[in-house]
Amino acid sequence: MDTTAPATRPANPRFSSGPCAKPPVFTLESLSDAALGRSHRAAVGKTKLKDAIERTRSILGIPADYLIGIVPASDTGAVEMAMWNLLGARPVEMLAWESFGAGWVTDCVKQLKLDAKVTTAEYGEIVDLAAVDWNSDVVFTWNGTTSGVRVPDSFEIPVDREGLTICDATSAAFAQDLPWDRLDVVTYSWQKVLGGEAAHGMLILSPRAVERLETYTPSWPLPKIFRLTKGGKIIAGVFDGATINTPSMLCVEDYLKALDWAESVGGLSGLMARADANAKVLWDFCAERDWIANLAENPETWSNTSVCLKFTDPRITDGASFAKAVAKRLEAEGVALDVGAYRDAPPGLRIWCGATVETSDLEVLTPWLDWAFNAEIAALSAAA
Repeated sequence: MDTTAPATRPANPRFSSGPCAKPPVFTLESLSDAALGRSHRAAVGKTKLKDAIERTRSILGIPADYLIGIVPASDTGAVEMAMWNLLGARPVEMLAWESFGAGWVTDCVKQLKLDAKVTTAEYGEIVDLAAVDWNSDVVFTWNGTTSGVRVPDSFEIPVDREGLTICDATSAAFAQDLPWDRLDVVTYSWQKVLGGEAAHGMLILSPRAVERLETYTPSWPLPKIFRLTKGGKIIAGVFDGATINTPSMLCVEDYLKALDWAESVGGLSGLMARADANAKVLWDFCAERDWIANLAENPETWSNTSVCLKFTDPRITDGASFAKAVAKRLEAEGVALDVGAYRDAPPGLRIWCGATVETSDLEVLTPWLDWAFNAEIAALSAAA
């Protein structure tokens, strides 16, 4: 068992699953054109916000008749806005296979008090999507950030569904090819695949979702920060850059620069290819070892962004303590920061592989994973 530390370290040890690594070309100086000290309602602010919306549409291939809004409180705020405005008009089915999906279930059932059908799967698995009643409004995560389990490419949401599909795509947008014609509400945050700053979310609505907003009024009161309609009509300004609350123009500039970088690497296809190459480094690493494996059971559901790993060595009797010790050892060496599993997830590692991470850094990281594992196993043996 080799416990010699590798000689080479990743150039960037930031493998956090959110906020994620900045684009490789990022510098603070690149934000010098930010509209600081200016109203976001001034011409300069409106222009930048509108540019962020339309370039998002272009890179992601969002249909021209879909509305795109910048909203407060990150992806969480966007999902909550969708749920509080749209649910209650017809039956609801909540799908969850990780902690954030479980959180949406809690809000639907305990806060909105809807008699929803709740379908769940254990970490590493996914619900039977073919058994879902897509004539209900369905709320789900496309890519489970805390489980590394994603909707497989082989599954198609029915085009003739009667309900709305409300999709939390925060770890999928810009890394996976989302079927826009099957999704009525899509949300994500800037801080994931493009490595943007936190606290700003995106809310994308299909014409079907807009129709629901304009023909249905929820029975519960809506806080001002959630309101998307006025007098029975959509507040168009929200989707034209006139945000509900004041956005950070520094963060807006950072997002615009991230979009610049996304275009420079080939747009969506280039971003997806980078994430795929990154994830493959870890998949291949696991395939060659008998002590670590992907938490996601079915390769069709393996995430190419939030890759979650579990330790499978039978000598490990306290999985939580072992995983924390490995993550702590990697951080102490400065080779991998913030790679412990999410607090509600099974013990293990969670290594972000989105497009802003360089494949070369993951290739350099893998010998350190061997080292940290061997060092902790040796420590266990010495303590026995």
